[in-house]
Amino acid sequence: MTVDIRDVESILQQANAWRQTQTINLIASENTPSEAVRRVQTSDFMGRYAEGHPNEPHRVNRYYQGTRYIDEIERMAQQEIIELFAVKQADVRPISGNAANTAIALAVLRGGDTVIANSTDGGGHISHGPVGVFGRRIQNRNQSLKLGAANSIHLHYLPQTEDHYHIDAEKTIELIDQVSPEMVVMGKSLFLFPEPVSEVAAFCKTKEIPLLYDGAHVLGLIAGRQFQSPLQEGATWMTGSTHKTFPGPQRGVILGNMDAESAKKYWSAAERGVFPGSSSNHHLHSLPGLLVSIREMKQYGQAYAAQIVRNARALGHSLDELGTPVEAREFGYTQSHMIAVNVAKWGGGVEVAQRLEQNDIIVNYNMLPGDSDPRNPSGLRVGVPEMTRFGMDERAMGEVAQLMHDAIRGKNVKEQVNALRGRFTEMKYV
Repeated sequence: MTVDIRDVESILQQANAWRQTQTINLIASENTPSEAVRRVQTSDFMGRYAEGHPNEPHRVNRYYQGTRYIDEIERMAQQEIIELFAVKQADVRPISGNAANTAIALAVLRGGDTVIANSTDGGGHISHGPVGVFGRRIQNRNQSLKLGAANSIHLHYLPQTEDHYHIDAEKTIELIDQVSPEMVVMGKSLFLFPEPVSEVAAFCKTKEIPLLYDGAHVLGLIAGRQFQSPLQEGATWMTGSTHKTFPGPQRGVILGNMDAESAKKYWSAAERGVFPGSSSNHHLHSLPGLLVSIREMKQYGQAYAAQIVRNARALGHSLDELGTPVEAREFGYTQSHMIAVNVAKWGGGVEVAQRLEQNDIIVNYNMLPGDSDPRNPSGLRVGVPEMTRFGMDERAMGEVAQLMHDAIRGKNVKEQVNALRGRFTEMKYV
């Protein structure tokens, strides 16, 4: 070895020890891949290219030679994820959930188009908003990204019910009828409850409007049959991240369940949006890991997803009972992997998230309904996929809740946090 990498290795060792054995990780968008997934990540594929689709016996689809082995892996991943989700189409080439969304936006939308999506304070991902890929894709040169301006882009927000955690299907249908968008986007980043896909998609079909379901956060819950089935409910496409509730490598996927006629219009466009639209080479080294995680979810996904939901509800209930307010109490706090915690009384989301990190509890600050500043929100987004995978159950969630409750109020609980995490370092569902 001609270069000194000991400093790099030292940092990696410290990071691994801290995050894998000492911290209680409650970031809803994170997970730890299994040893099997990590074992297949480092290979010759790290330096290779494979633009296009896998080659066929009598048809050349790639734009590079030397792809015979990655062709085999990609075909397997595509077929096995189709089987897992019981759908008809899959594109496993996107390198992230946001890249999958970008592919759909590039495929379908043009400047001056109209889109309806979730607002950021209503839980929508920033990529759905004015400064994200959807807002920028529909922007003409003379249009402002500031909604409400005289010359703003044609982006509208999905109407919410009074609790602000559910979409009002009736008002959404009225809005669609009024503005005739080129696309409706459902799915969220703060995603507690299923969306009314069936009702809205049925109306969209009468007007030939495609509906995209962003399942980045809940992909694993959908695979585990614990949330909703948006494609069977009528969504045109579902995009997702493969490293949140779906515990694989950091990649993305686009899924469809279209008949032949719809596929000609919508699936072929999505594939072009992936390549040459949003990516060239698609990070081949992580594709074998995706295939392994698909097989893990086939075998363990339902049990894993069910425990995730039980744990999230248990954590929400325990925190709320202790006196740390959790949103959506009247609906059981959540039906997904995450809860929303209001910490405005103790300094707000940014300050409390830092306080928790000082105690080795890792969360992220997040906007709650009514917040206007994403850099100074009143809430925390708290998720349980990773700690569930390391064996925590409802009883352990009660212990986590007590430690969070104390740390939020300024108590030093780092030693107790490390001790609790030390009991849960062996990965389950593998």
